Parts: sequence; structure tokens; C-alpha cells
Amino acid sequence: MPAKSQKQQKAAGAALAAKRGDMPKSKLKGASRSMVETMSEDKLEEMASVKRDELPEKAAKD
Repeated sequence: MPAKSQKQQKAAGAALAAKRGDMPKSKLKGASRSMVETMSEDKLEEMASVKRDELPEKAAKD
């Protein structure tokens, strides 16, 4: 599932970095902290790989 907003894409990128060991998990906040625990590396990579300029800053609420 690709990211739906720039914020979601950034959080997935931070969680992916922590999961790979490039960043300490203690530096994560908010959504990225829960993403690193609940999502696989493949799912995080899929979310983080979306080009940021193709996304709105925030996801629209339904």
C-alpha cells in the first residue's frame, strides 16, 4: 500500500531507517514509532518509495 500523504511517506521512511539499523529506534516519534513495530520492511519500503511531490501534504479525511 503506497503512502497517501507526504507525512505518511516521511514517517515510513524514518521507520524503515530504524528497522534497517541506520537510525536508533529511540529517535522515532508518533506514527513512525508504531510503524517500525507493526510493519514489515517490505511494506515500509513500499510506502516510503512513493515520490513526495506526487502526494498532498496531509491525507484528506473521509
